Amino acid sequence: MTPDQSLLDLSDTFFSISVALYSVALVAFCAELAFGRRPAAARELVAAGGGPAPEAPADGPEASGRAQRWGAIAIGLTVLGALTHAAVLVCRGFALDRLPWGNMYEFATAVVLVAVLAYVVLAVRSPALRHIGVFVLAPVVLGMVAIGLFLYVEGGPLVAALRSSWLAIHVTAAIVGFGIFLVSGIASVLYLVRTKAEQKPAEERGTGFVARLPESSVLDRLAHRTAVFGFPIWTFAVIAGAIWAESAWGRFWGWDPKETWSFIAWVVYAAYLHARTTAGWRGRPAAWVNVVGLVVMVFNLTFVNLVSSGLHSYAGVE
Repeated sequence: MTPDQSLLDLSDTFFSISVALYSVALVAFCAELAFGRRPAAARELVAAGGGPAPEAPADGPEASGRAQRWGAIAIGLTVLGALTHAAVLVCRGFALDRLPWGNMYEFATAVVLVAVLAYVVLAVRSPALRHIGVFVLAPVVLGMVAIGLFLYVEGGPLVAALRSSWLAIHVTAAIVGFGIFLVSGIASVLYLVRTKAEQKPAEERGTGFVARLPESSVLDRLAHRTAVFGFPIWTFAVIAGAIWAESAWGRFWGWDPKETWSFIAWVVYAAYLHARTTAGWRGRPAAWVNVVGLVVMVFNLTFVNLVSSGLHSYAGVE
């Protein structure tokens, strides 16, 4: 089948629009943090004479109203960005008459979309989580720019090894699991930053962006629950990949670099979930394990695909 070039061009246009919308949403999230309410400890310190009262209190009704408006704008722009982001893959899929994750450009674009959708759902269900929007959208924008600059390939047919119904099963599960783990890892990084700030005396915590993050317990629950949700999906992806490997290559497992690092990621996330229930490992130690899991996932996506050689070398990047 000859690719529909007009749809491929439209897909590329939607990609640029998505980056622009996410960038503006990031600015709006920054404005929400700037106008957000200061923590109670800081307000009490000012009231007790611990420092001069600001001319325009950051937690006044006017500032709070501005913060809510900026937050609503940020979420709205993020939703619009997600819609155009989804259109990137939809147009590319129709143009090529196949699932739009047959190379690294398409796979990475889909992973970032899943992360954005996961964040939007969480932010709508729990408005307090809107305050982490800056830290979700910043890597999203950077990731999208990097994908467009370094991973983009012209639309084309699937390589022979990927022409299987298992593509819809194995790769889709991997995309969803990776996207959810991305949100979980960001939550753990913020948890580590928040708990470090909370260990300081109240008068030393300041009123910066860290003080406006959700409580450490909220971030810890977010990291744990998203990991719990993503872990069985990633487990299924690994198992489905092994079944596909047996069908394609006559063996379930061959310690190919992609297989090996996917299994390492599975072990790390299993260790994280176990650490969350183990005395002495709860809190910061467990969060560090989750961060390591995210690093392994990113390493598996980038280095293993772009540098190492193996049976899974389908990046499609020249």
